[in-house]
Amino acid sequence: MDRRIFLGVIAGGLLAAPFGAGAQPLDKVRRIGYLDGASPSTNPALTDAFRDQMRQLGYVEGKNLVIEYRWVDGKYDRLSDLAADLVRLRVEVIVTVGDPVVQAAKKATTTIPIVMASVGDPVGRGFVASLARPGGNITGVSNFAVALSGKWLEILREVVPHLSQVAILRNSANPTHPLFWMEADKAAKGLGLKLQSLEVRSPEDIDTAFESMLKERVGAFVTLPDPLLTGQRVRIADLAAKTHLPGIAAFRENTEAGTLMAYGPSLAANRRRAAVFVDKILKGAKPGDLPIEQPTKFELVINLKTAKALGLTIPPSLVQRADEVIE
Repeated sequence: MDRRIFLGVIAGGLLAAPFGAGAQPLDKVRRIGYLDGASPSTNPALTDAFRDQMRQLGYVEGKNLVIEYRWVDGKYDRLSDLAADLVRLRVEVIVTVGDPVVQAAKKATTTIPIVMASVGDPVGRGFVASLARPGGNITGVSNFAVALSGKWLEILREVVPHLSQVAILRNSANPTHPLFWMEADKAAKGLGLKLQSLEVRSPEDIDTAFESMLKERVGAFVTLPDPLLTGQRVRIADLAAKTHLPGIAAFRENTEAGTLMAYGPSLAANRRRAAVFVDKILKGAKPGDLPIEQPTKFELVINLKTAKALGLTIPPSLVQRADEVIE
């Protein structure tokens, strides 16, 4: 066989392979929704990670893809309306970021596929029947961050051996935060730590929270994952520096902003995996048949510049375990 013909047959087969029964050609314009609990400026790199993966899969905005973005900006009272708006637009898939966002999308539709780009415990929250067989119209990526509450306290104790009291920055409007609190409370009892709950529902509340930490002589703090709190990560890091308090969060973005440490899954990796789910669904897969993916790796990121400013010496054993050290 002529080599050019042979290669052409192979190439043609590879190109045709993804488009099995029910699949749609990539030259058709697809419309999807992207519902995020944060704002566009909170962390554009994460949205870029999703878009970049979509491009790699053959979907280009302005060419064969329309993404209807809806940003909650931490104002959860807007969620229902924004989710309903995407349903009215008849998007083919709704990508959701955050547990409250998944809940709103679930209430808004039982027919449009929903892809979770970031969620804590989808089974425990009642979003899906099981990780292996979600059923219904929801699938995606779980970060299982709730189970990390105890780990954050353990890491803080390693850095501050005589730590006795830890503040938990939480958003009372976030329905997942009571779950984080319960897990943290269990772990705190085992570690002999006292917890202080500090509610944050607006950027202004962050200043008040740090004033309370000083007043109560808190030794360290945990920032729970939340669009509002993530959006205010620079402010939190600045106040932590001014009050001389070590902190830990779930995501590296907080540590890059100046918080001492972060331990948790990669948000960028979650966004990229969400794009893969969208691709599968647009090509005919049913969301209820696609198993929920869990993180295979958790990142420990330490900001040594912050540690130096706080006068802390990070144990060498912890530095060796770190996936990234910011100097």
